[in-house]
Amino acid sequence: MRWKRAAGRGLLAGAVLLGAYAGCGAPSLSGGDERGPMTLATAGDLTDYLGPLLDGWNRTHPGEEVTLVELPDSADETRAQMITELRSGSDRFDVLNIDVAWTSEFAAAGWITPLNRDAFPLKSFLPPVVDTATFGGELYAVPYVTNAGLLYYRKDVLDREGEKPPRTWAELERQARTIAPEYGLDGYAGQFLPYEGLTANAVEVVRSAGGSFLDDEGTRVTVDSAAAAKGLAFLADGVRDGWIPREALSYKEEESRLAFQNGELLFLRNWPYVHGLAGAPGSEVAGKFGTVPLPGPDGPGTSVLGGSNLAVSSHSRHPDSAADLIAYLTSEPVQRRVLTDGSLPPVRADLYADPELVREHPYLPALRESVLAAEPRPKSARYDQVSLAVQAVVHDALALRQSPQDAVARLGRELARIADRG
Repeated sequence: MRWKRAAGRGLLAGAVLLGAYAGCGAPSLSGGDERGPMTLATAGDLTDYLGPLLDGWNRTHPGEEVTLVELPDSADETRAQMITELRSGSDRFDVLNIDVAWTSEFAAAGWITPLNRDAFPLKSFLPPVVDTATFGGELYAVPYVTNAGLLYYRKDVLDREGEKPPRTWAELERQARTIAPEYGLDGYAGQFLPYEGLTANAVEVVRSAGGSFLDDEGTRVTVDSAAAAKGLAFLADGVRDGWIPREALSYKEEESRLAFQNGELLFLRNWPYVHGLAGAPGSEVAGKFGTVPLPGPDGPGTSVLGGSNLAVSSHSRHPDSAADLIAYLTSEPVQRRVLTDGSLPPVRADLYADPELVREHPYLPALRESVLAAEPRPKSARYDQVSLAVQAVVHDALALRQSPQDAVARLGRELARIADRG
């Protein structure tokens, strides 16, 4: 039986994964045998891989077929549509593919169901990714794909200068400030437009400097600190001193990727998906770049954890089938296809040491190191408001409208008001 899809957008073609999974035997979520057809809601599949995975499930699970519901490509629009359905009590969605930063919000609102830890191979996952799926000490989702920021660098340029890629902020600043101009390049860029990508970049520099935004429970504001100001100052000073181009204040992932791929940057902070595109035929930097973990004040820094988790809607019609589908999608054979067919970083730790996969995806060792040192974005039941506040204040600091010290004090006040409203 072919997989079904509800959105009619012409995506999701490719090879078929047959018989990879025969059922996980997960304990019932409902106390009964709640099995039957279901839907999987996700943002649009841009790499044409998910359909074959669901096809493999549908071939071996008659009566429990999956209908794919593709929501908009934009994370913000996907989140908004999911929340509209969940708030209404609709049973339209059974399994939700949610950004890791939404887990706390969805769990606190009662929109997703707690899961039995014993039903899933959590010990086989990279340890930091499991934390993104918990809230209040309970497992509310299962990690599906992960992500961590990497530093892309022009290997040809550094080799010509007899330099190694930077491991500290001071080395990055020196090379961006002195080497880049000699080759007609800008020094460094990340994703600095005020949107979710800026929150990720801000979390990385603040956590690398030893600061934080909220405590581990998301209830106490911790951002007004010298460490947080030091992290923001690293970026703000780069803009002021010119080794971060002001154009980077309008960059999202794609704008920054294209700047690097077109040969305009010495260094770029971005996600692993850039590797395949920058190395493809026609790229100005194909065969000329490398990747390393992000630098920090005194050595390797802290990346933010990206990726997505799979959760069961509290209104699911067939929660037992939904739990089994999640176990299937996080099984080793399917996770391997997530990487090879979807170009998405898997959550299974052993795949990062597979020699064949490392040959095909040479960034895997650096990505593993980054994920193991990564931290989640702030956990909060009001994460959307927290992120919007971070974006607005940090962008003001990078645009030199406010000092880093004043910015963290202002952000502390704004986050406290959000916490009080909660």
